[in-house]
Amino acid sequence: MGQQGRQEKVATSLAGAVSEGISASLASVDAELDRRYPGDPGTRQPVHTVYVPGDVFDAGTIRSWGDQALAALDEHAPDAESFAAVLGLSDDLAVDVHARVRAKLEREPIEDLRVDFEDGYGGKDADAEDRDAARAARLIAEAYRDGTAAPYMGIRMKCMEAAVRDRGIRTTDVFLTGLMENGGLPEGLVLTLPKVTYPEQVTAFVRLLEAFEKAHGLDAGRLGFEIQIETSQSILAADGTAAVARMIGAAEGRATGLHYGTFDYSACLGVSAAYQASDHPAADHAKAIMQVAAAGTGVRVSDGSTNVLPVGSTAHVHEAWRLHYGLTRRALARAYYQGWDMHPGHIPTRYAAVFAFYREGFEAAAKRLSAYANHAAGDVMDEPATAKALGSYLLRGIDCGALDTAEVDALTGLTRADLDRFAAPRRGDLTATAQ
Repeated sequence: MGQQGRQEKVATSLAGAVSEGISASLASVDAELDRRYPGDPGTRQPVHTVYVPGDVFDAGTIRSWGDQALAALDEHAPDAESFAAVLGLSDDLAVDVHARVRAKLEREPIEDLRVDFEDGYGGKDADAEDRDAARAARLIAEAYRDGTAAPYMGIRMKCMEAAVRDRGIRTTDVFLTGLMENGGLPEGLVLTLPKVTYPEQVTAFVRLLEAFEKAHGLDAGRLGFEIQIETSQSILAADGTAAVARMIGAAEGRATGLHYGTFDYSACLGVSAAYQASDHPAADHAKAIMQVAAAGTGVRVSDGSTNVLPVGSTAHVHEAWRLHYGLTRRALARAYYQGWDMHPGHIPTRYAAVFAFYREGFEAAAKRLSAYANHAAGDVMDEPATAKALGSYLLRGIDCGALDTAEVDALTGLTRADLDRFAAPRRGDLTATAQ
């Protein structure tokens, strides 16, 4: 037999029992990793959340916001040239972004809508809130049936603190019961639990959702929810631990997002009104803790909002747009891919910032991922984890409308399924994506 045909015996010093023993000792750790850190779910994440008071929301809200946003664009930046001047975009990029923003506002002006029964709702009597919660359920169910719904819709109920707990529980019950009576829970349903201070409040909300699922024969875990981070206690507990990490555990797999509440959190720390903003150092600290706590858990992090409204004179609208655009671009660079918008006038710059972010980086990201997938030499040596980030970047761009599937396919040579495999590999399978 030739040299190439012989199998060379490799010498070792340890018996197989050593490896088996180590694996046995780490079995509980392996299980804990799988339970606590399943990785990103691989589903679409909306680029923003819009909240509308429960007594204001109606069947025409989404289209109305889109029409108001288009009117603002037509009045204050009717063409690519004016858009470029306001936001500091290059001429070529402005042409593309302006066209995509208009198309988005016509096709899908809101990606995620929350009917608000908390701060934005105000004080209403019990009967009025019951009626508004039931009406919200009926209108959302109808919207999903007739195709006019946003991809994600739901409510923000009152928090689990004693003063409003019963009301929050009842509103949640009325709303969810209304959905069941109108055809069942839609796939895009989202619930937001605000002003959480203790993990036990998260556990209490889990028990509420469990009870509802049992009452209606739903699969266990069908109902998930976002945790809104609006208090200092949600970041740093009294014992000095990171409470937000414990809150994710307390959700027992139901938490889908951590949403930063710009103004409540800032006020909680004593930040004066003029400086309450999502780029304040206190905000950066909170979101950094949120981001680290959520990493690998499948829970997404969302930035907050700005309360500077683009209304009034063109000069003021342009100033507000530049602020909002800059804050959104800043958030995207820090991997906060979602934020909150408070006014229809914010939507043009939300999409402009998001689209510019993905358009500017598209070619470089596509070429890097293609080179990695094809084991081709390039000027960057990427690792599997970076390939995952590149795949996620391209998928996010496609999902929001910044990128077209065909142009991504053309430049990467990869299908949507290929991108999914790079973006959300199974644990321990990062290197397999390069094979």
